[in-house]
Amino acid sequence: MSLLPYTGQWTSAEAAHLLRRTLIGPKIDQINTATNDGMLATVNNLLSIPVLEEPINYSPDEQNTPLGQTWVNNPLAVNSDPTIFQQNVAARNRSLLAWSSKRFYLNADFSIAEKMTLFWQNHFGLEMSNEPRANYRFFSLLYNSCLGNFKQLVKDVTIEPAMLLFLNGNSNTLYSPNENFARELLELYTIGKGVQIGPGNYTNYTEQDVAEGAKIMTGWQILNYNSTSTQLISPYFNAFLHDTSTKTLSAAFNNATITDNAAQEFEDFIDIIFTQNECARFICRKIYRFFVNSEINSAIETNIITELANTLVANNYSILPVMQELLMSQHFYDITYRGAIIKSPIEYMAGVYKSVNASLNYDIQSNGEVLTSVYYITGGAGMNYFGPPNVGGWTAYYLAPAFSQLWINSAYIKTRFNTSDWITLYNGPSASSSGLNFENNAIGLLNTIASITNASDPNNVIQQLEILFSCKPYGPSQFAGLKTLLTNGLPDFEWTIQYNDYLANPGDSTFSDPVENRVRQVLSYIFKSSEYHIQ
Repeated sequence: MSLLPYTGQWTSAEAAHLLRRTLIGPKIDQINTATNDGMLATVNNLLSIPVLEEPINYSPDEQNTPLGQTWVNNPLAVNSDPTIFQQNVAARNRSLLAWSSKRFYLNADFSIAEKMTLFWQNHFGLEMSNEPRANYRFFSLLYNSCLGNFKQLVKDVTIEPAMLLFLNGNSNTLYSPNENFARELLELYTIGKGVQIGPGNYTNYTEQDVAEGAKIMTGWQILNYNSTSTQLISPYFNAFLHDTSTKTLSAAFNNATITDNAAQEFEDFIDIIFTQNECARFICRKIYRFFVNSEINSAIETNIITELANTLVANNYSILPVMQELLMSQHFYDITYRGAIIKSPIEYMAGVYKSVNASLNYDIQSNGEVLTSVYYITGGAGMNYFGPPNVGGWTAYYLAPAFSQLWINSAYIKTRFNTSDWITLYNGPSASSSGLNFENNAIGLLNTIASITNASDPNNVIQQLEILFSCKPYGPSQFAGLKTLLTNGLPDFEWTIQYNDYLANPGDSTFSDPVENRVRQVLSYIFKSSEYHIQ
């Protein structure tokens, strides 16, 4: 129960725990590197944010961007032909689905960026709009600001075109105030309701604050929505549609008044919200549940949440110091919390693909079709990245007391089992235009293991798979069972002979296929084991 720096042993178990919670699908060589580098260097490396790769056009249906080129700064169409226009919109939004799959399942960056961006995507719970450039702009904001200033991120998100579209901010005017965004700003994005005291009074804010907040944010609209010009989509403030009256907040905010301040007035409102320390506690609880454990008892509230919130406030709401403190704390490495979270569908799929060094080296169109297919497979397991089920995000991150257990119901667990076997034992998803498949790279995983230890010893192979895929040590019978699958029930020396024959005959499927098939059988079992689905 302490945020004091962790000074215990640093083995592959601790390194793997850190990477499971901060990367989406760690690889065995990354765990090995983290083990050798130590905690301090590893956390510092994880908290660096790589440059975000822009989405590219994967589809010949897109008429205004060549295959393989980015469309981010391109107009949607060269003319106003409605057929071409809608074709380009659909193609670009599909490319975003493929873009997310590539980042999650093929990107090997050693950074918390993707996991932290997933946290913010859940926090703001925004669904993809019919404006591709607005969608990309929003998600790139979350990525680039993922360890930045929380208060500034809220301000930026408030007038992002995608958010103005999602919660009707662009139709919030002096003549017709719309409370959608103001309500979610208070309830979901900054301070939370707290205990309800009475009708319209939620401890941390009241219905009066929602109504006044809606007036404060009137007048924001969108320029170049689905434009065929070269002008990029952006927010703009229309002073004629803004309510210039003085707004008075409730006693929850000390009856503060906000006078007309035109385009900066919404920032004044957010600054007042953030004077309440509950904002810091609110976001730190969400960070804790996402990265450590869903249960927050009174001791954790006092010793962990309050202290993290103090760090956040002391650093003017910068998220980076909070993550540094948490990821290097005694509490984070407590054995009690290993295996306390069930993997999300994205994290489960990353284990099936990225953890085993899968690659995709087909033509641009085939790559895009396969990656889009993988996106929908993950959606079938309960997680469409660009389509959270509601404005609060995915229920597994907020619905007590089940939380992450909601990822595993009778339908979703069957989908996981069938999908992992389809990818591991058979061909996996394919491109509709070419029939090319995206398979699990079992032999590539074995080669990586061989770079770390002597893979001709089946005990070493199973031990490395245990480090990679299980947050709890295998029991003796489970370890023996996996080794039996690998050796096909034969003595260890038989695997050694078979593996050495494969090494001596690179490229010869007569020797590589039997070895690969044995590893695939082991992975099939692992991906259905309870140890794999928790982290």
